Amino acid sequence: MAERKPFKDWFDREAAKRLAAQVAAVWPGFDQRRFLRLATAGLGGLEFHDRIGRFSDAFRATLPQEVPAALDILVSSLPPVLPGAEDVTDSWLQWPLGRFIADHGVPHFEPSMAAMLALTQRFSAEFAVRPFLETYPDETYKRLLGWTTHPSPHVRRWCSEGTRPRLPWGRRLQALIEDPAPSWPLLEALRDDPEPYVRKSVANHLNDISKDHPEAVVDRCRRWLKGASPGRRWIVRHGLRSLVKAGHPGALAALGFRPSADLAATLRVSPPVVCLGESFECHAVFTNNGPAPLDLVVDYRLHFVRQRGRTGPKVFKWKTLRLEAGETRELRKRHPMRPTSIRALYPGVHKVELQVNGTARAAARFEFKLRS
Repeated sequence: MAERKPFKDWFDREAAKRLAAQVAAVWPGFDQRRFLRLATAGLGGLEFHDRIGRFSDAFRATLPQEVPAALDILVSSLPPVLPGAEDVTDSWLQWPLGRFIADHGVPHFEPSMAAMLALTQRFSAEFAVRPFLETYPDETYKRLLGWTTHPSPHVRRWCSEGTRPRLPWGRRLQALIEDPAPSWPLLEALRDDPEPYVRKSVANHLNDISKDHPEAVVDRCRRWLKGASPGRRWIVRHGLRSLVKAGHPGALAALGFRPSADLAATLRVSPPVVCLGESFECHAVFTNNGPAPLDLVVDYRLHFVRQRGRTGPKVFKWKTLRLEAGETRELRKRHPMRPTSIRALYPGVHKVELQVNGTARAAARFEFKLRS
């Protein structure tokens, strides 16, 4: 099997050739050789987003200097509209076109909005639209709100995805982080969209907002749950996921998960000593001593030992279950103690807490060693 190239190398010389041919097919005057030379100069030393920026700069140097004319050419060069809601085919090749709009189209609102409308039906304009939200917030939100009823699910998703305050890989929208009010009309319009592809973006948008305005999101979700369709209930569950993981009482209560004095829970961790690369096992036992069923969100919180004796907790998802009256249930979960790119491991006694419906119900400890 051929070795896959690193992700950052997706935009390489071959991608530049393909983009040059795409543009030349609709504008015979396009200097493909110059574009290729500019787009690939020093490419090997650049990371993914810098490579996209290099391609955008090459377009600026080789397309007409009048940005609306350049946008017309780029839009004309686009491949056919993606046929299905989640089809992506080879559409990532169009990413530099969105970067060109973000880099050079801001002074040209109307042609840029038209170009993004076309682009988002082939790839996505979620990154391209962000400087427009900052520069022309009222005009851009108004335009996007009008497009929440567009026949293309790609466009409707863009209206939510492009305005996420903490969009992965996208520049943060600080104004939305401080005040999410402009997002609510968009999300209200899309909360019952027929496409799961669109509803997933709405849920992720809610999750973004919850990191800065948890009470506002919980209040909104409570209202959304009244008479909610299955699709909207899924949005609420997925949109509250970070708050549920953090044990937020309001989020858990909105989903029907409440602390109960009728629940008995124990936790055992084995073995007592774990070495680097080995795993420990959590063994939890739950008993419902009450007369009614209990719905439980079960997680575990691992307090990692840090440098200088400090600890830092991280919650790991485990299981959601219903415990009938008088029922006893056992759960087992193995957790490997391996370092990751974002977490180094240090020796010492690690505490594990059993978290049920946001409340710590039991705890156990094990000693972690770097060597046996």
